[in-house]
Amino acid sequence: MQPMTAIRAIAISLSLAAVGLSAQAATKAVATSTKQSVQIQQIRNATAKIHYAGKTFLLDPLLAKKGTYPGFDGTFRSERRNPLVELPMPAKDLMKGVDAVIVSHTHLDHWDGGNNQFIPKNIPLFVQHEADAKIIRGQGFTDVRIVGDNTVFEGMRLTKTGGQHGTDEMYAKTQVAEFLGQAMGIVFQAPGSKTVYVVGDTIWRDEVDQTLAKFKPDVIVLNAGDARLVGYTGSIIMGKDDVLHAAQAAPSATIVASHMEAINHMTLSRKELREHIQQHGIQDRVRIPADGEILKF
Repeated sequence: MQPMTAIRAIAISLSLAAVGLSAQAATKAVATSTKQSVQIQQIRNATAKIHYAGKTFLLDPLLAKKGTYPGFDGTFRSERRNPLVELPMPAKDLMKGVDAVIVSHTHLDHWDGGNNQFIPKNIPLFVQHEADAKIIRGQGFTDVRIVGDNTVFEGMRLTKTGGQHGTDEMYAKTQVAEFLGQAMGIVFQAPGSKTVYVVGDTIWRDEVDQTLAKFKPDVIVLNAGDARLVGYTGSIIMGKDDVLHAAQAAPSATIVASHMEAINHMTLSRKELREHIQQHGIQDRVRIPADGEILKF
């Protein structure tokens, strides 16, 4: 081979190699971008579809038609029937693409799965403890799993987090404590993906601070409707000041406000929360999705 011909051959080979590497890098970048994508669709109340690490979860499904159930006794505006609003789409359509269901607790406004035909009985369904698993298995669901500190599902990690579904004053009363029960939060983690913390039905507690410090979530979903019991001060979930607290406690995170305007004892409206966050200059970090709205991170 002549020297110039050899040089040209080497140059062509290097160019082809560079193109190949660039193509591989581009493919890897696309894959990484896809992997990191998180999508949350607010459905109604605490019900949401969470697309995470290539899988889709249905969170806390309340799928009944408007006005199906009586209001919760002993709570604000108990004369109003639940849910207060219709689903933003047909219930049967909600299951499209769903790989698993998460039930943070079995209060009716988070789980009415025993009263509808839309959730497949064999779908993976995650709960907080054996008591809730027993209830849901009793409704005919066959793949009920309890979330722990290191629950692995399809290559991702799900971690149960704690809290308290009301004030110490409320839990000092046996009957009220039994009514409120326990509820879990959950942290989603996967390699290369944003960390998502669904706080669940709790007031602000040390457990929330500890979870924020340990996991440093990129996205925090707060149940922020400020639900109230009659005869007690304080809320049984979070409210507008807790949204502000979350923004201060996790300054790099985006806050998503959920669990609003759909159940009789919610006292905080989206409009009021929107005005509150604007007053404190955190509107760029807090999302208040309408029912049916899709958020992408």
